[in-house]
Order: sequence, then C-alpha cells, then structure tokens
Amino acid sequence: MEEVLATLCRTSPVDPLPVWVHNNVGHCFNQLILNIIPHVILAVISACYIGTPRSLGAGIVYRPGWKCRIAASFLLAGLSVLDIIPASIWRQGLDSLYLEVLANGITALAWLVHSLALLALYKSPYSFSHGPVTLLIIIFFPVPSFIITLVWRCQTEMGGQHLQPVTIFRLSILCLQLASLLLYIIGYIIPVANRQDLWSINDSWQRKPLITDSGISAPTWQGISVDGESWLSRLSYAWMNPLMKRGYQWMLNRPQDVCHLPRELQAVQVREQFYSCWQEKAVCSQVDSTKRLSAKNAMKSDVFPPPDHPCDTQKSVRLLSVLHAAFGLRFYSLGLLKLAGGLLGFSGPLLLNLLVSFMESKQEPLSLGVLYVLGLFAGSFLGAILRNQFSYEVNKVMLMVRTAVISAIYQKALRVSGSSLTGFTTGEIVNFMSTDTDRLVNFCYSFHELWGLPFQFAITLYLLYQQVGIASLGGLAMALLLVPINKILANCIMANNKEMLKHKDVRVKLMTEFLCGMRVIKFYTWEQHFGTKVYACRAKELKSLRTIKYLDAVCVYLWAALPVVVSILIFITYVLLGHQLSATKVFTALALVGMLILPLNNFPWILNAILEAKVSLDRIQNFLELSDQNLDAYYSKASPSDPSSALEMHHSTFSWSPASREDTETHLPTGSLQLFIQDLAVAKGTLVGVVGKVGCGKSSLLAAITGELNSLGELVYIWDVEKGFGLATQEPWIQFTSIRENILFGKEYDARFYKEVIEACALSDDLNILPAGDQTEVGENGVTLSGGQKARVALARAVYQEKEIYLLDDPLAAVDADVANHLMQKCILGILKHTTRILCTHRIEFLEKADIVLLMDSGRILKTGTPSEILPLVEDAPKLREMDKRRKNRIPSENGEEEDIEPEEEEPNQENGLLKQEEDKKEGAVAFQVYKAYWLAVGSCLALSILLSLLLMQASRNVSDWWLSNWISSLPHAENTSLRKLSTLPSSQLLLFSPGGLISPVLATIPSNGTSDVNFYLTVYGCIAGANSIFTILRAFLFAFGTIQAATIIHNRLLRRVMKATMTFFDTTPAGRILNRFSSDVYCVDDSLPFMLNIFLANIFGLLGMLVMITYGLPWIGLVLLPLAAIYYSIQRYYRRTSRELKRLYSLTLSPIYTHFSETLTGLSTIRATRAAGRFETENQLRLELNQRCRFASNTAMQWLDIRLQMIGVAVVTAIAGIAIIQHQRKLGDPGLVGLALSYALSVTNLLSGLITSFTQTETMMVSVERTEEYATEIPIEPQEELLQVAPDWPSRGHIEFQQVKLAYRPDLPNALDGVTFTIYPGEKIGIVGRTGSGKSTLFLALFRMVELRAGQILLDNINSHSVGLEKLRSRLAIIPQDPFLFSGTVRENLDPLNQHTDADLYQVLEQCHLREVVTEMGGLDRELGERGKSLSVGQRQLVCLARALLTQAKVLCIDEATASVDQKTDRLLQQTIRQRFADKTVLTIAHRLNTILDSDRVLVMHAGKVAELDSPAALRKKPDSLFWHLLHSGQQ
Repeated sequence: MEEVLATLCRTSPVDPLPVWVHNNVGHCFNQLILNIIPHVILAVISACYIGTPRSLGAGIVYRPGWKCRIAASFLLAGLSVLDIIPASIWRQGLDSLYLEVLANGITALAWLVHSLALLALYKSPYSFSHGPVTLLIIIFFPVPSFIITLVWRCQTEMGGQHLQPVTIFRLSILCLQLASLLLYIIGYIIPVANRQDLWSINDSWQRKPLITDSGISAPTWQGISVDGESWLSRLSYAWMNPLMKRGYQWMLNRPQDVCHLPRELQAVQVREQFYSCWQEKAVCSQVDSTKRLSAKNAMKSDVFPPPDHPCDTQKSVRLLSVLHAAFGLRFYSLGLLKLAGGLLGFSGPLLLNLLVSFMESKQEPLSLGVLYVLGLFAGSFLGAILRNQFSYEVNKVMLMVRTAVISAIYQKALRVSGSSLTGFTTGEIVNFMSTDTDRLVNFCYSFHELWGLPFQFAITLYLLYQQVGIASLGGLAMALLLVPINKILANCIMANNKEMLKHKDVRVKLMTEFLCGMRVIKFYTWEQHFGTKVYACRAKELKSLRTIKYLDAVCVYLWAALPVVVSILIFITYVLLGHQLSATKVFTALALVGMLILPLNNFPWILNAILEAKVSLDRIQNFLELSDQNLDAYYSKASPSDPSSALEMHHSTFSWSPASREDTETHLPTGSLQLFIQDLAVAKGTLVGVVGKVGCGKSSLLAAITGELNSLGELVYIWDVEKGFGLATQEPWIQFTSIRENILFGKEYDARFYKEVIEACALSDDLNILPAGDQTEVGENGVTLSGGQKARVALARAVYQEKEIYLLDDPLAAVDADVANHLMQKCILGILKHTTRILCTHRIEFLEKADIVLLMDSGRILKTGTPSEILPLVEDAPKLREMDKRRKNRIPSENGEEEDIEPEEEEPNQENGLLKQEEDKKEGAVAFQVYKAYWLAVGSCLALSILLSLLLMQASRNVSDWWLSNWISSLPHAENTSLRKLSTLPSSQLLLFSPGGLISPVLATIPSNGTSDVNFYLTVYGCIAGANSIFTILRAFLFAFGTIQAATIIHNRLLRRVMKATMTFFDTTPAGRILNRFSSDVYCVDDSLPFMLNIFLANIFGLLGMLVMITYGLPWIGLVLLPLAAIYYSIQRYYRRTSRELKRLYSLTLSPIYTHFSETLTGLSTIRATRAAGRFETENQLRLELNQRCRFASNTAMQWLDIRLQMIGVAVVTAIAGIAIIQHQRKLGDPGLVGLALSYALSVTNLLSGLITSFTQTETMMVSVERTEEYATEIPIEPQEELLQVAPDWPSRGHIEFQQVKLAYRPDLPNALDGVTFTIYPGEKIGIVGRTGSGKSTLFLALFRMVELRAGQILLDNINSHSVGLEKLRSRLAIIPQDPFLFSGTVRENLDPLNQHTDADLYQVLEQCHLREVVTEMGGLDRELGERGKSLSVGQRQLVCLARALLTQAKVLCIDEATASVDQKTDRLLQQTIRQRFADKTVLTIAHRLNTILDSDRVLVMHAGKVAELDSPAALRKKPDSLFWHLLHSGQQ
C-alpha cells in the first residue's frame, strides 16, 4: 500500500501521504482525501435522485434557476475533462500524471451524475420548489479542495520569472470552476417561477395554487409511490422524502395524504392472487369439486358466490396451504437476504480484532491497516443495506397476508349460513379480523428468526469450542438447560395470555352491551351494577396479566444473569481438566458466551409467537370451515306445481340449529323452535298476511324463505330467486350514514321514484323537519331516529330496491294508527301492489284487504284461508268491528309514531346534519401531560425506584467491563502482544446488543500469571456480577409491578368517567369508537406499552453507558461523535413527527374496518336477502386499502430511518478505525483502551436505532394513554351533586308539576321544550299525544334528567327534581322504553339485576306478562338469553321489559309505546295488568294504540314543544276546534 501511494504521489514510502508540506496542505493529501472523497459522496447522493418519477402533464414552465444549476453542473464536468489535457500533454515535474487523471476523472464523473440528477428533478414535482436541500449542501464539500489547489498552484508555479501557458490555462480552469459553483448557488437562490404571467398555461392553476407548502405540486402529490423508482432510490428510500417532508410540516392530516400502495400490495391484486390459489387448492383437494364448479359457472348470477371464492369446498381447503401457495416463494426467498445480512454482521468484530492486532505489532505495513478499515466499512455498509431490505420486504409480505386474511374472513361472514353463526357473538367474529389476523401476520417475522437463531448459535458454539475445547460443553449444558426453563416459562405465559384474552373478550362483550343499552341503563340506574360486572371481569383479566408480567420479569433476569453463570462454569471445568486459566481465555470465552445467550433467550419467544399464530390460524380456519348458505341446494330448480306461484313449500322442515352444532343448544336464537310447513303456495302478486301469538314462528317463516334457516326437508321454490327479496326486518337495521344512503342502499338515485317511495313510506314530513333533510346522518343503528322512523326508513329501503317478492316483518308495529293506515294504503297496497307481499303483523285490522291469511302457532301453519275465514279465529275477533269503529278515533299524527327521542332537535347539527363527529386526531407530539398522567398512574416513588435500579444495573454492567480491561492491563508486559489483542473483544454484556457479532478465535497459548491473581480478579468479577444480578431482578419486578398498577388505574378512571357521561355524548359518538378505548387502547396500556417502555429505558441507559466507555477509551472520538449527534438528532426529529402522524392515521383508518364489519354482521340477513353482498365486499376492500396505505407508509418510514441510522453507525465505526490508524502512525494511544472503545463502537449502531425505534414505538403506544386520558378527563358528564336529601319513600304521592320548562338538546339547537307548564295529580293516568317532533319523548327525558333543563323546574311531590341526586331520582321513577333492551345473562339478571326480589315475585310478574310458560319451557329463570336477548322474539323482549317495570315500586310510571310488537289479545291483557298493578300510581303513556289512551283521566296534547291542550278525552272530543279533535277527525278521513 505504501509503495502504491508513494508511486502515485511521488513521495517516500516512509511517509507516503504527508499532510503538511512547505506551509501548505500536501497536494497529494488534498487530491486524494479532500478532492476525491467529497466528489465520490456527491456522485453517490446525486445518483439517488436520477430515478425520480416525472410529474404528469406539468407543461413547460419557466424555471431559470434550475436551468442555471444544470448548466453549471455540465460546465463543471466539462472543465474537469479539460483539465486532464494539459496534465497529459505538458508533463511537469510537480504533478503526477496518474494522480491528476484519477482526481479529474472522478470529478468529471461526479458532476456528470449530478447534472443527470438535476435533469431528472427538473422534470419531476420537485421542480416547483428548489429541490432537495441535500444537493445544495454536498456541492460545498469539494470547495476547500479547489481553493487549496488554487493557493498551491499560485505558491509553486508563479514564483518563476516566466509564466508557462499551461499554468495560466490551469489557473483559468480553476477560476472557471469556482465561478461555475457560484453560478450554481445563484441558480439555487433565484425564486422558483417568479414570472406569474407564465402560469396561465392552465387557468385552474391560477385559482388553485400549484405549490403546496411542502414544495410538492398539488396535482401530482397523490401519485407518489415506490413503483417506477430507480434501485438507488429504493435502497435509500429517497422516494419517501416528499412524504417525510409533508409529515414534518404537519401536512399529513387525512389518510388520503399518504402515498399510494405499490401495485403488488393493492387489495385487488392480492385478492386475485389469493383466490386463484384457493381455486387451485379446492380443485386439487376435491375430486367432485369440478362438477360443482361447472354447475356454479353455469349460473352467471351474482347471487351465488362465484367459484373463485373460498366458501366452496371450505372443508377441504386449509388457509395455511393457500397462503403458502400464494406468497410462499417470495417469502422463503427472503431468507437468502437474511442469511447474507447475518454473515456480513459477523465481519465487524472479526475485522476489528485484526485491526487491533495490527496496531499491536509495529512491523505490519500500513496498507494492511487501510485494508482492514476499508473491509470494515464495506462489510458494515453492505450488511446494513441487506438487513434493511430484508425488513422492508418482510413487511410487504405481512401486508399481503393481512389483506388476504381479512378479505377471506369478511367474505366468509357474508356467505356463512345463519344457523352456523349462532355459535359466535359479533365480538368474537370481529376478533378473528383483529387480534387473530395480527398474530397470524406476525408469524411472518418469527418464521425467519426460527432458523436464523440456531444458525447463529451453531457458528458461535464452533468458535467457543476452538477457544476452550471440551470445557465449553459444561457451559453449553447449563445454557441448554435454560431452553426448557424458558420453554416452561413461555408456556405458562401463553396459558395465562389465553386466559387473559378470554376475560378480555368477556369484558369487551359486556362493554358492547353496556354501550348499546346505555339509555336503558341510565333510565334504570344500573350503571353501578354493570360497572361491578365489568370490574369483576377486569380483575380476572388483571390477575392473568400480573402472572404474565412477573413471569416476564423472571425471563429478563435469566437473560441477564445467565452469561455470568455459564462463563464461570466453563472456567471451572477448564481448570479441572488441568489447563491453566488465562485472561485471554476469560475474555474470549466471555464474549462468545454472551453471544450464545441471545439465541437461547429469544428462541422460546419465537416459538411462542409461532404457537400463538397456530392457535389463531386454527380459530380462523374453524370459522372458514363453517357451512355456507348453499342457496343452490336450498332452493328447488324444478318448476312449481302451479306456474303462477311466486313461492311454494311442501313438506318442509326448518331449524335454527346448525346441523353440525347440535350441542350449541344455548345459542339458538329462538329457543329450539322448528318450523314445519306442510303445504304453502303463494301466487304472484298476492298479499299474504301472517298472524299468530308472540313467538309462534312468524319471523322464522320469513327467515326460512330468505334461506337463513337450515332446511331439513323438501326444497323451497321461489320465483326469480336471483333477484332477491325486499326485506323489512322486525328490528330495523339502519346503517351509520345519511338517510338517503340508507334508502338507496347502493342503487342509482332516481329522483322521481325516490320521491314516490318517500311519500309511500310517510317519510316526507320527517325529512322536512330534519336539519339536513335526507342528508341527515343517523347514528349507529339509527340511534337518533325514533322506533317508527327506523321502521319506515327500513321499509323505504326495501321498496326502493324494486324486488318481486317483499317480506315485511311487522313494519306497522311501531307507528300510529293513521301512519299504519297510510303505509297500508300507499305502500303495501299502493306502490307494491304488483308484487308478492308477505306481511307478518299483530294489527289484524289491516289484514282485511289481504288475499290470504296464515294463522300460525308453535312453528306450524294451523290454517290458511281468506281474511273473513281466519280473522274471526284470532282470539280478539268478536270485538273486531267495534274496535274498528273506535279505531277511527285513533289519535293520528300526520306521519308517524312517537319517538324514543325527538330526532329533529336531537343530535344532528343544523348546518349539515352530520351527526358523527370525525374522531379527533390529536396533532403533534404526545403532550407532556400524557407522560405525567402515566407517571402518576405508576406512582412517583415507584417510578423513581425503577429508574434508580436501572441506573445501578447499567453502572454495574459497565464496571464489570472496565474491570476486565483493567485485569488485562495489569498482566506482565512481556505477554504484551498476544494479550493486547484480546482487549478488543466485546464483553458478554456488550454483545447482547450486537446480534451476530462474531469473535475470531485467538489461539495463542498464554503462560499463567499466577493462580492467586486469577482468584482475586475472578472473585471481584463475581461480586460485580452478583450485584448486577440483584439490580437486574429488582428492576424487572419493580417495573412489572409499576406497569400493572398503571394499567389498573387508567382503566378504572376511564370506566368511571364513561359511566357518568351524558346521554348526548353516547348519541354523537359511535359505540365502536368508545369500545376502541376499552379494547385496543386498554390492551396497549396493559401489554404493549410496558413491553416497549422497558426496551426504551434499557436502551437509554445502555447508550449512556456506552458513550461513557467509548469516550473514556478514546477521547478523540468526541470530534466525530458531536457532528454525528447533530445529524442523528435532526433525522430522528424529522422521522418522529412523520411517524407519529402516520401511526395516528393508521389507528384512525382501523376503526372503520371493524365498525363496518360489525355493522355487516348485524344486518347480514338484509344484505343477503337484497343480494348486496358484492357491494359490501367492495366497501370493505376500500376501507382496508386505505388502512393498508397508512400501515405501509408507517412501516416504510421506519426503514427510511433505519438505513440512515445504519449509515451513521457505519460512519462511527469507520471513523474510529481511521483514528486508530492515525494514532498508530503517530505512535500515540494505548491499544488496550482503543480496543475497548472499538468493541463498544460496533454496538452503537444497534443501540441508536434501537433507541429511536423504541422511543417512537413508546410514543405511539402513549397515544393509547392519550386517548384513554382524553375520555377519562374530557368527556361531558352528568351533574353528580346532590343538593337535597329526600325521604326513602319519595315521591310517595306521584304529584308532578312542570313549571315553565325549557330544554334544548345542545346549546346551538332550538328549544325542544319551550315553556312547558302543567300539573299532574297523584294517581292520574295521562295519555300524551302530538305530532312527530312535538316534544312528547322529550318530556320523559326532562323528567329523568337525561338532558338538563335550560330554564324552569320540574317538581315531584313539590321537590325540585334538579336538587335530587340523579341516581335517587331515576331509581324512584319507572319507565318502559320503546326499544326493548336485554343484555346477555339469565332471565333473572335481566328482570332484577340488583337481586332485590324473590323468585316468587319474578314468577308472579312473568305470569302477569304472559311469559311464565315461555320461561319455564326455556329452562327457568337461570336460562341464558344470549347476546341482546336473541333467544326471545321481539314481542317477548318487550314483555320482559314490561315485567321489569312491574317489579318496581315506583309511584310514577312512564310508558313509551311498550306493546307495539305484541298481538292484540296479549296487549289487551297487558293493559289490564298495568291498570290493576298501577291503580294508585301516576302513569304517563305516550300513545300509539288508541285503546291505551281513550280511558285515560286526561290527555296532554303537545305541539311544537309547548302544551297545546290538557283535558279529559271526552271534553276534548266535544271541542271541534281542538287539536285533539282535528287529529281524530283526520284519522276518520
């Protein structure tokens, strides 16, 4: 090497590269170091921009600055070539030709590359700004060299008398080069596009600024993606720069601001690939599948799943084999990248060792040292790039798997048979898509670790054997013993994890019910009861969590303590075998043992992750294997016995229980009802009425027609079954979107027909009242609409679909008489008159116009005939005529029923009717308050103790390294060289941080330095290690205890606050969003946050320890570390800001996927009956795509950071090696200390990236604390104060007085009650009527203080209700709400959650509500009712709610249309029961049915939020000008 340099520079081999010559920088040093290196950097960085994608259709724009820069670059390239000519023609004594050609050649090449980069940028979106600032910075690098050369030429060549032409020529070139650089800088400064008049190429550009703040042109921003990028841009992630810049400038506000997915990751592509593989597997695994497939292909309809869907042949296709076929090849080939990266990772320690041995010997030539430095640079550089690309590619495969699995689950949910689903709750199925899919996806990473760790283990073991021979086996035995111990621990942790997730599922399910039934829970003051149930579940969950965390702590301890135990064991064995122990052996063995431990420790966790993935895979596989709705087999293809039939069933038997799951008796939604249809034929265009008592199987008949039941007998014939049905279910299913979108349900908007439908379904007036008309958003499950409005919107949706067959399940139940009449005349007998209609109803008065009526009981059709034959048989019929006469006097309301809340003044805000407030996305860094909240939740003393134990642990670790180094230095100097090498070897602790570090074995034999010495050093070392061990275990357990403490406190505060939140909050916030806080955010605080925080703290202290040790060993390194620290700081700041925004956008786009999925599951029957499954699948795909975009950007941002940090690491290592060489040349420095510093330097890279990753991750996890804190401190809560103590029996009389009551739902909305004043005397029965939106239900809300009054007061027994505590007030009143709400639990829990009544009492009220027989048949009071009471029919659920009210001893009862879904006979008996049971109580009834009102003592007529009339029904009927009379009169028309 010296010879080469001496020849090149024409210097002496002793000092081939002099830095200072004749009072100036040496010319050779200047050219090689100050000229060539900056130009190489310029070329490499510029090359990264050559592949920048062009902007689309940007037109020709005047950009003089760019042209200046491009011209200057080409000029500089040309001048460098020109400079070679005089050097080669007129060879002067001073210059070496080779040096000049080399330097000028590289300079010319660098500027040429730079010019091409500028050209690429000029045609890209960058040209609208000044371009990347990096390019400006790097052109300054060569400037010092130009100036030094200029000075040198002036000094050496202008001293003579005559100036040579060549000198003048070369000086001119130098001056021109400096001038070109100046021109370049001027070009950068010139403002971009300063001539406004030239922007008019496209007029719209003038109206919309072309340049957004990020400096990226607005029209082309969206297109940024990795597709079409150059390989350099891909390796350096330069294509991510615009996105990182946007993030840094706070411009990532919407998911759409994120770059597009590469084509290979787009949902459509991935699904096509996945399903074509599913296809092949299905064909291979089933011989007869070919017949089925061809049969299905013959049917072109969209109704049935096309053959490329995973529901065919589901039993025989394994999800894993399909994933393997679809993505396997790509995934396994990534192993090569990992292998290469791992092997290169070994190069660092090997070369460092060689380098230090070179420093030790004074004889080796300099060239060897330089070679080692270059090898070190190349090895670490390539290793970094390979490892980085491996992570990036694995992340891409993970995204593909996620898309495929989520799509498959969603598709399966749309196609699975109704009866199969009964074994699962909605929450469980949503869990398949969230938790289980995530575990399955994480397997991709674990798999490569599974083979990578043993590989690393084997290499290290081989080296250890070379070092200490057979003695290594003793230590190995000990280390291997750790594997089963770790496995046992891992198994315990897994078992507890399973247990914890089980309790978590139960808790989330409870929370779901809690949130869905919030209104009822508040009416009944059951918050405490539900809270207790949730706390009980949480306690079980925390018990498992505690076990997990403590076992985790044991693992951490073993991980840290084992190296010491193993190494001491090895030394003892070594001595017992008769060998002499030496420091060399000690040092090398320690280093290698440290490397053995990493794979041994990680292996059980990798296995665990793989087992978890297996469990999740099995769960998903079981779900995918459920039997599908096979409509082919369900419906008959044969022609009907009568050609005019629309529907025929003969000898058909249907059951809710899935054939395969007879054991899930408890889950059957309608008891164990079976349906037997002997003969049923419905002609086209007829209206069929279906009547029968509650629970006789009317809804089941409709379910059987749509194919939701299991058919056990003959097939069903449906005319034109592909078109589907118009279905209006008994419990209306409303989507969380605008009313118009709900009605259109994916069909094109046809204004004329739409208007007809609205008119026919009596929705016109409702829409006029709503703030944004039909664009008003309805809440989740239509929460802001009243029962009747929901029913009519669902009916309108069915009608708008224009089907041939309509199945209407009691759409008349929740509406008033005249609205029911309107729906019957205008809709069922009007707009639908040419279709086939099957109408189930209890309101038999409307069935006189039916063509045939079916009377059902216990799942059988008792009799079929005309209305005149059947209706008299229904037990209420004798009074039918008389009832009908009274029915004419029914209180009508122009359009509609009375509502559960007044929708039009309810939640929608007036400007746009958008109810759903977008979930807030907090901006910027996680606030200090959030960290403070977490600190306080852990507890200040505990937190300080944790930090102290961490500090002591790190200190003891560093002291042990120093002690070893000290031991080596104290050895007799004679043994110098061979021993000195060893000080470079990283100690066990260091190597824990440098995965894959490989120490070259040092095989020198070393004479002993005295046993007593060895004993002394070993004893001290043992003591230090023991102290370290104690601090480690202390820190592990303290940390586990602290984080559990925090998790407990944070959840409890959150739950307490949510339980006290106002009703308005629940109406405007989707339940999914609140649930998200209780599921994923709480899980994060429980589990993920402590895990990341632990790593982060370890990294911080580790880094501090390292910096101390490096600067102690090699003070000069400070010069390199300072600028690198500045670069590190700026990179991490840039990254963190963007990464945070991307993570937040990811969370934000995740909720809609789950919300949409649970909405789909709720409305499955409607979606399938209307044949809309395909559209819902597309919607799911779009939501998933948006979420994947954010996830991909987030992952790539991490790789963008990683490659930059790796380069900083490469710089540190190369710099240290360089400094070491210079010190060696200058005969400075102690190689022992240098070795210590070098050994640490290798792990700095990993620590730096570990620190920033763990910090960003921790910050991301902190967002969960932020979100829970936001709810725990900011959501509005109901007033908690109690100003007045009331008597235990208050209100004892039931006297109610409203005085000038004014109430608005929100400050910005008009009054819903506007000065209401009236008095109700004890024991009075009051009927409340009025048109929709007149404020009837609002009276109840005011009475229960669901919404606080604006003015006025309400007196109960002359006590102002505002001064009574909320809980007392609500518990002393009773209400039967319109929506029957039951929660999963037993009949007893639903009737009497607080356990205040005996069984006899409960049976008595069930008897009075005609439910005793049903409950006894089901299995008594302890029978589980299933999710939301699904094993009862809707009518039966209303009866249970009535039974609840009967149990209360309240003096005031409010009834909000409590018996809408109940047949006439039962209704009459119930009214009688209410009159008897509440004879001495005050009863307020919002009426839909006439007979519930006309025998009231008085009727209260509401109008526009005011009391219009209050008098006895008889008196009001006599006044022709009264509002009541008008209502009656309009009803008679």
